[in-house]
Amino acid sequence: MTAILPITKLPREGLPTRALVVGDPARADTVATQLDDAQLLGQNREYRSYRGRWRGTDLLVSSHGVGGPGALCLFTELAAAGVRTYLRLGTAGSLTDTVRDGDLVVAEAAVRDDGVTPQLVPAEYPSYATPEAVLALTAAARAHHVRHHRGLVWTRAAFSPGVLQLPVRPYQAARVIAIEMELSTLLVFAALHGFTAGGALVIDGNASQDNADPTGYAPHRAVVAEAVRSSVAVALDALIGLDGEEARA
Repeated sequence: MTAILPITKLPREGLPTRALVVGDPARADTVATQLDDAQLLGQNREYRSYRGRWRGTDLLVSSHGVGGPGALCLFTELAAAGVRTYLRLGTAGSLTDTVRDGDLVVAEAAVRDDGVTPQLVPAEYPSYATPEAVLALTAAARAHHVRHHRGLVWTRAAFSPGVLQLPVRPYQAARVIAIEMELSTLLVFAALHGFTAGGALVIDGNASQDNADPTGYAPHRAVVAEAVRSSVAVALDALIGLDGEEARA
């Protein structure tokens, strides 16, 4: 019997070196339908993983759920089983009117407001995408004629404001263009291990107002669904364009 990892129920060894990670298990299902010879490798809680081939290259697509701490569990187990190159395909809220619903944001770096990386590294430690991943995602977006932007994103642990307001304006002034919930966790994790990592985020709403009411969030509109579908090929092309054995010194 093949030994399995405790959280994801993935095999402990023999995984492809490349993984596309997504938040929603249903998105992992969607990506898997576009792969050749896709097979479900593991499923537990929010974690659902498929192995398959894209343009002849073996890879993995795995879901990590919502938020940095749970996502870190996935990244840790993928690394233990052999994954060395990670791209995140997710969704985000826009912080500027020039980044619109359905646009793709290629993250160059992320603000570490994720709730988990402060327990891993000092506050001054950066959260940056591998330059090769940024370039690969940008080139793939151009090749697929997907409207896209490169810039800084804000990874925040809390989805909804509470007594404390969502401090949007300082980040807007600092030219941060989108907000999401997991990317900085991936980027810090990858940097600590010398892995390659990056992220592409489909805009599914506008989060540019302080203390925005989350009940108005509507991510299931056609413009978002179509953008996610078109961005799958972008992310997969970028992933296989990176060296699966690449590690940073």
